[in-house]
Amino acid sequence: MKQKQQMLKKIILFFYLIVLICMGVATVIEKYHGTDYVSQHVYGSWWFTTLWAILTAVAVIYFVRRKVKKAYIVLMHLSFVIILAGALLTHTTAQCGVLHLRMGETSNVYIDKGDDNGSKEKTLPFSIRLNRFSVKYNEGTRAATDYVSEITIIDNSGKRDATVSLNKIYSHSNVRIYQSSYDEDAGGSYLSVNSDPYGIPVTYFGYALLFVTLVWMLLSPKGTFRNLLRSTITKRAMMLPLLMCSTLLMPAESGQTANAAPVLPKESADRFGKLLILYNDRICPLETFAIDFTKKLYGERQYNGYTAEQVLTGFIFWGEEWSKEPIIKIKNGPLKESLQLPDYCSVNTFFNNDMGGYIIGPYLNEYYHGNNDKFHQDVAQTDERLQLIMEVRQGKLMKLFPYTKGNTTWYAPTDKLPDYIPEEQKQYIQDIFSLLYEDALAANYGQFDEIVQKMQKYQKRYGAKSVPASHRVTAEHLYNAVPMPTILFMINLTMGILCLFLTIFNRKQRLPLLVMALSFAALTFFIILRWLASASIPLSNGYETTLFMAWIIMLVTFVTYRRFNIILTFGFLMSGFFLLVSHISYMDPQITPTMPILISPLLTAHVSIIMMSYALLSLTFICGVMSLFMRSRAPELQLLSRIFLYPAITCLGLGIFIGAIWANVSWGTYWSWDPKEVWALITLMCYAAALHTSSIPMFRRPMPYHIFMIVAFLTIIMTFFGVNYFLGGMHSYA
Repeated sequence: MKQKQQMLKKIILFFYLIVLICMGVATVIEKYHGTDYVSQHVYGSWWFTTLWAILTAVAVIYFVRRKVKKAYIVLMHLSFVIILAGALLTHTTAQCGVLHLRMGETSNVYIDKGDDNGSKEKTLPFSIRLNRFSVKYNEGTRAATDYVSEITIIDNSGKRDATVSLNKIYSHSNVRIYQSSYDEDAGGSYLSVNSDPYGIPVTYFGYALLFVTLVWMLLSPKGTFRNLLRSTITKRAMMLPLLMCSTLLMPAESGQTANAAPVLPKESADRFGKLLILYNDRICPLETFAIDFTKKLYGERQYNGYTAEQVLTGFIFWGEEWSKEPIIKIKNGPLKESLQLPDYCSVNTFFNNDMGGYIIGPYLNEYYHGNNDKFHQDVAQTDERLQLIMEVRQGKLMKLFPYTKGNTTWYAPTDKLPDYIPEEQKQYIQDIFSLLYEDALAANYGQFDEIVQKMQKYQKRYGAKSVPASHRVTAEHLYNAVPMPTILFMINLTMGILCLFLTIFNRKQRLPLLVMALSFAALTFFIILRWLASASIPLSNGYETTLFMAWIIMLVTFVTYRRFNIILTFGFLMSGFFLLVSHISYMDPQITPTMPILISPLLTAHVSIIMMSYALLSLTFICGVMSLFMRSRAPELQLLSRIFLYPAITCLGLGIFIGAIWANVSWGTYWSWDPKEVWALITLMCYAAALHTSSIPMFRRPMPYHIFMIVAFLTIIMTFFGVNYFLGGMHSYA
């Protein structure tokens, strides 16, 4: 009997590993061969379905023979079987496709792209007429907030009007209709149609059962998690992890010119920065654009003691002089080596008549003709920064002048103004910068400030509803004032090292606890400011989710500190690490409008819970690293790690399947095998294995357990960073 169970267990582990490998490899194949290829040859193939079927069948047999008695464990594993059964029903019985309609057109024919033989025309049991399609925008910008199709459903019972938009579906005769896309001329709409009457109810029942049993696992008085919390070992003091701490690299000397470049006085430049501008498809303070402009060029918020507003206005009003400034940071790489460029270059560096004019021009032409190696990528990035400077000098980006006629449009002085704008206002928009230029060059700063003040009044008068509320503008000014993540990552990592020594010498940690409280409060305030400035929950990109990860880690630190003093060190080190990640150049901190499809409370819950799980799992990684250096404390660290593991698995499971429900509501499919989805599932399956200590005895021993948790953390790195910056996909934050 035992031999049969051992054999079944080996079979399960074999197929479990094969499934994980196949999914991971498929995401890499998708990068090079496309989504349709892996959908047909991997995820939709008979052999992939068979792998899951064999794994499920053998696991059920093994589970029954073990005679598990705990109800929540039985029901939890049953929920996965039900979810897989629902997926199989969806795969075999669901109908989905895309229906394209021009305005006024009626049709019941849609294209089914899921057919094994390629795209195929199929018919609906009713017809749809597109009466009107419209795109709704944020006031004063071209940032879309919604796509709306007004339709009429026509069948034997008559006609009924309906509206379909993003995150708002319409159902008729077991067919759900979703807003998918639209024609470039906005004269037509693409509607997704989906009919899955069997798979969805079965799958949703499985989700509901999973939700209940995951929470039950944490709350059960006789469950493993509650027993871990009652363990007497948890009351002991523990050593700290030995973690390498990255330090902030200071930029090399910029080689400031002997004669300082001319600038506006700081007060005048700051006042100019308080103007509003259309930037990144939203109306925001000009100082936001100035900061992004300076960081794009120099890598820092200031240059040679000049504020970002002084740098921007320097290029606007003293373009020739500022073109001599070595402000363009050149990263180490083939471009720098090949052209022997210094660390910081001026605009004039790239224009040399003896070398044919624009020295990177020929290489840029090669880039646009398909040469995409690292050298040519560096050339394209450098050209992008030079073009940014040129557009600022030419005034093309200075969209400071709103005019409202129905909708509000913001114009730059160089834009072609529509005929309906009164001639007097046209003259004002076109000439105002000439007046500013004259006063700046004549050092008539009082007059300069008066003109800026009149521009502010003009914006409020003609900007109508596009002008953001005063509390949002104030929030963005405060948000821009201090680079909070940069400061906090240095503080938190430093305090983590300090806590290491305090613990070694058994000293009280009152000061670190106070610093953690202040750091948490500062980060909370910073996130709230970003929330107010963007008018949306800051969870829509890699930068924001990384900040949220740090916030969650600090929150967990406060919740658990009284019982586990060691968590204070973990909290400092891991929050410092994630804040450091948010600081590095790969993360884009710019505030941009949220995509319409992402405006959903389900998405907010999905991202928040997923980030909480990653934060907890990162703490299990720290326990693992610590155990390598302090083996005598490995059992205690294993206990602490498992205490983090159970709620982490619960959050990860809940987060994944809340995301699936959101996707089904928004797109009509709850699982699309996107790389981010796949790697989140791989992460869940990897970490879930460590819960099965009775079936996999090695997880009872501290060191094998810790080594596994260190290796498993690579799946989080791949999910959070690898997908974003390497694999891509619709979930990519890059």
